[in-house]
Amino acid sequence: GILQPVAPTTVEQRLARKNELKARGTLLMALPDKHQLKFNTYKDAKTLMEAIEKRFRGNTETKKV
Repeated sequence: GILQPVAPTTVEQRLARKNELKARGTLLMALPDKHQLKFNTYKDAKTLMEAIEKRFRGNTETKKV
């Protein structure tokens, strides 16, 4: 592969990125398998959560929490 230079990041930026990936991963794991690919295109947790809420709003399965 081609090596691409990576800009130096601060500890806070690395932690924020790690937390963002963890949140997105947790949301995707909570979805049933048949819905995983539909939501895999969302790259951050906020837009992913908004899409999930929009898709399942009013669904009794999501209100069992």
